[in-house]
Amino acid sequence: MKKSAFFLAALCSGSLLVASCNSDKAADSTATTTETTTAEGTASGDMAGMDHSAMGHDGATAAGDSPQLVAMNEMMQKMHASKPKGNTDHDFAHHMLEHHKGAVVMADIQLRDGKDATMRQMAEKIKADQQKEIAELEAAATRLDNAPTNYKPNDPTDPFTSKMKASMDAMMPMPKSVADPDMNFNMLMTMHHQSAVDMAKAELAHGKDTKLKQMAQQIIDAQEKEIAAFKDWHNKNADKM
Repeated sequence: MKKSAFFLAALCSGSLLVASCNSDKAADSTATTTETTTAEGTASGDMAGMDHSAMGHDGATAAGDSPQLVAMNEMMQKMHASKPKGNTDHDFAHHMLEHHKGAVVMADIQLRDGKDATMRQMAEKIKADQQKEIAELEAAATRLDNAPTNYKPNDPTDPFTSKMKASMDAMMPMPKSVADPDMNFNMLMTMHHQSAVDMAKAELAHGKDTKLKQMAQQIIDAQEKEIAAFKDWHNKNADKM
């Protein structure tokens, strides 16, 4: 991916609701991605301030990439591809919706390829939790389709825009793939969770919708615990690197 503007495409629009993830199919496929190019610094859907080259793949997959990394890259591209509405709650719901769908795909890949009992148990829990929240986010996104504008997605100094940029930065640069599928899941899901926590904190600080703010707090509480568990497992399994 090339350098492009950060947030105009970082937040998910209603287009992200068009197709829900077929997790089994996504897990079994070897996906390819195409580089999306748009005029830098315009209102075309670019992410202001986002350094895509930091991902290390320039928007495309490489022969040595793990299925987990392919799935994470595809999720990021879907986030980059859509425009925000300019309402904090609406855009948080759409953005987190696509983020959760990516987590379900990654969990399915782990359940297909992974061997470690702890990582498989975490994948099962993540899939169950995030599928439940996907249904809630879809309902919220529909309910907020006509919500009024209350922030400036094109302004990198806007507090909500700035916090959402930080949530995307948490997923970059992505770690290089290793031979062990459990370690790939561990490393990438740790980054994925941190991004979700950062997004949820942005919603808590600037959102207005009571139900979404409650969900944001639940995401923070659950995923900070899982981040700690991922890091503990990583430290005990350094040989898998």
